[in-house]
Amino acid sequence: MFNNDRTEQKTNKINWFPGHMTKALREMEKNIKLIDVIIYTLDARAPFSCVNPEFTKLIRNKPIIYVLNKSDLADDRETKSWSNFFTTEKSICVILNSKETNSTKILTDKITKLLSSKIEKYSNKGVSVVNRAMVIGVPNSGKSTLINNFCGKYKAITGNKPGVTQGKQWVRISNNIELLDTPGTLWPDFENQSIAKNLAFIGSIRDEVLDIPSLSLDLIALLQERYPQFLEERYGISLKDTPLEILEQICEARKFLIKGGEFDYDRASHALFDDFRKGRIGKITLEKVEDYAQKEKI
Repeated sequence: MFNNDRTEQKTNKINWFPGHMTKALREMEKNIKLIDVIIYTLDARAPFSCVNPEFTKLIRNKPIIYVLNKSDLADDRETKSWSNFFTTEKSICVILNSKETNSTKILTDKITKLLSSKIEKYSNKGVSVVNRAMVIGVPNSGKSTLINNFCGKYKAITGNKPGVTQGKQWVRISNNIELLDTPGTLWPDFENQSIAKNLAFIGSIRDEVLDIPSLSLDLIALLQERYPQFLEERYGISLKDTPLEILEQICEARKFLIKGGEFDYDRASHALFDDFRKGRIGKITLEKVEDYAQKEKI
């Protein structure tokens, strides 16, 4: 974690790819031919980091509805910018909080609009066709909560830990629309560790495989740069210090101390993560569109 001389440590490389994710990707590949439209859930706090390159290989040529989910936790201005980024000739982007009752009705309307030519074609023949959508996303992006919202009741399993949904689940949400829920899936190797850290911050990687105290310094540094006022307001601390000194100020402010009066870094860092993930620090977006302006559209 930290040296005795209080210097900051480099975080070990982050990787997490349980066996069920390999199986999930294979299942998605088998089922993609049955699918008419993709509902791609992204955590609005780190939208670009939630774009899984493994998914990109699978869903080519399928119409996509990007969902900037958990919008209640993200910076409204940045979310709007990301919505514009993900809106293309081939894709639609919707901003929502899937925990809000009936917030997913807009998605039903968008599916019908995207598939209107298919619906009309079969309707002219007197045939009622079932349209199938696949819901995909990284772990903990809110996929199952979104499906539960669609259904109006808890038909899909949800949890606040990544990797809860591990099997194929078809759900009928209207007379002519079915959804296929899929397990939250990452990719086998994170070449970009900044993306890996963002996914760790938002809870897409299990905390049990992470060095939370060291990662908390990266989160503090990011908040110092982009949302310094939120840190000040939440913890009543000075932002002129290093991330480690700020973590120690949090220890002092919250009385997170261990025997001998030493700082309880572990408890403070977990509290920081919990505050961030539950929006107690403020509405925060970890990525700015301009940082990716030179990249091609998704």
